[in-house]
Amino acid sequence: MFSEGQKYFAILFVIVFAFFLVWTYRKDIPLHKKFYKGWLWILIGFLVFIGLILGLKFI
Repeated sequence: MFSEGQKYFAILFVIVFAFFLVWTYRKDIPLHKKFYKGWLWILIGFLVFIGLILGLKFI
């Protein structure tokens, strides 16, 4: 389905993309700690909301 060159390019692309994603995130950690306080409560609220929707669907 894919040629050997396309497979090598896809693997290399994923590795390089993941490296830059991690590098950028680690560089922004001080900003995340400053501006995104309380994210855990938002995650919990979102999961509860999704749980309620799923609960209503199966009732």
